[in-house]
Amino acid sequence: MLLVPAQGLLGNVTRHVFFTGKGGVGKTSLACAVAVGLADTGRQVLLVSTDPASNLDEVLGVSLGPHPTPVPAAPGLSALNLDPEAAAREYRERIVGPYREALPEAALASIEEQFSGACTMEIAAFDEFSKLLSDPDATRAFDHVVFDTAPTGHTLRLLALPTAWSTFLTTSAGGASCLGPLAGLEAQRALYNATRRTLGDAASTTLVLVARPEATALAEAERTRVELASLGLANQRLVLNATFEAGDAADPVAQALEARARAATAAMPPGLANLPRTDVPLHPFGVVGVEALRALLDGRRGPAPHEVGGAGDGHDPVTLPPPLAALLPELLAAGRGVVMTMGKGGVGKTTVAAALAADIARRGHRVHLTTTDPAAHVIDTLPEGLPGLRVSRIDPVAETHAYVEEVLGTVGRDLEPGARALLQEDLRSPCTEEIAVFRAFARIMEEGEAGFVVLDTAPTGHTLLLLDAAEAYHREVSRSLVEVPDAVRRLLPRLRDPGFTKVLIVTLPEATPVHEAVRLQRDLERAGITPFAWIINQSLGPLALRDPVLVARRRNEWRYIDEVRTKHASRVALVPWLSEPPVGAAALRHMVAMGL
Repeated sequence: MLLVPAQGLLGNVTRHVFFTGKGGVGKTSLACAVAVGLADTGRQVLLVSTDPASNLDEVLGVSLGPHPTPVPAAPGLSALNLDPEAAAREYRERIVGPYREALPEAALASIEEQFSGACTMEIAAFDEFSKLLSDPDATRAFDHVVFDTAPTGHTLRLLALPTAWSTFLTTSAGGASCLGPLAGLEAQRALYNATRRTLGDAASTTLVLVARPEATALAEAERTRVELASLGLANQRLVLNATFEAGDAADPVAQALEARARAATAAMPPGLANLPRTDVPLHPFGVVGVEALRALLDGRRGPAPHEVGGAGDGHDPVTLPPPLAALLPELLAAGRGVVMTMGKGGVGKTTVAAALAADIARRGHRVHLTTTDPAAHVIDTLPEGLPGLRVSRIDPVAETHAYVEEVLGTVGRDLEPGARALLQEDLRSPCTEEIAVFRAFARIMEEGEAGFVVLDTAPTGHTLLLLDAAEAYHREVSRSLVEVPDAVRRLLPRLRDPGFTKVLIVTLPEATPVHEAVRLQRDLERAGITPFAWIINQSLGPLALRDPVLVARRRNEWRYIDEVRTKHASRVALVPWLSEPPVGAAALRHMVAMGL
């Protein structure tokens, strides 16, 4: 492992730099800091966010759109947000529009269905992204293009499928889940091939994996490293963000935080350990504003004063919310139902779900704790089990295999060899996995009729794709001639029934997680789903602290705790940062009750 100081991120920078990693690890902050740092050296830099929940505007202090906008506080830097939803609308109309006058209404409706799913959004976003990466005219004015989030392995695998996209609309045998959106790409195949070559060119492209010194974040970074390397993105480096050394030997919280970080780093997966690595320390200020971004990579600078100001007497100037236990009476009132934890990745949804499930089981109820998150850490939190509690994971591999066999045994049973081969290729696409996992999600939701189901859901984007699929799925399986399960038919009404489903939005007392949670709540409400409560996790607010960095960070929490309480949530609970990882029934019970 080659350890590079934080300022070293600005040396020998390739033309294209991508920042990727588990949600909540600091991708946006680091991408912005590197972009500002490069601009400060006199270079022309374009910063691009491909994240649907981008908060570049907030971090940079400028209103952004889909075209490069100069950042006044950082001469030489321009930024833009790619809007996947807008790109999907434009892309869909570009492909479907020519058919409007030529096809009957029923045929046109069938084509539009092909472009109504999540894959269309991913492909449309990649369409815009490719222009920036591989069209010389699009970025000719810039020396560097820095991307906040890389294309996912899902997207890259999808684009690698060899089907003749241009003929899909006229040759589809039914049952397809992904190839419809690909039908409009044939005209730009050369651009996409150039994009894939650029992504794999170590001389022009660097992929920066961002993680925190936490076991789950490092495990996620390793999965990303392996998948993207297998797809040809091999020029990778690691940034370990928010490393911590205690500044006060008498502060037990600081000592525990340092010990946990050291233990996680020491157990880092070997593949990550072999990458060039940069450690960025935990700072006492929120990373909002260009001056704070400069301070993030410059160890000689002090904290941004406007971010760490506030009362210095150690007392919280806001009323802290009650603990998780305060929510249980209403959660348990019906004696059955579904509890879902949702939110930005990295905020602790898994731990909150496990803690609630353990406490509900302890009170004598039957509980099924499960996850739709591919990372699936929920089983690790309760290794010894509890009476009345069943812990499971929706296994994407098993669910996909079962779904593929079902489609081939129905839709594919009587197809000619050529059509069956096309169907088989379609079923190898990553969207097939999403449909298969969704069916399992609906099946488990049904168990809430007879007991409690606690669902640890995937990070925000994936979760919303699943929820969006509740309405699109019926059309999808009907078109493929696969029988629609009753659980799927009843899913959306169940999600919208506040007496049956309680959605808990989990966040951290920081700017980005709170404001992304606000966007999640708006999206849920547009889908007819009203969140039951917010959980503010890993708060320093209730803790006795002496370490100056932690004391400053606690001050910075207050505004966000107060914002959640007064503006966004009808019910709020708060979980303090825990010195020991909450693993096992006893630790999870303690987590629920803390503050009582």
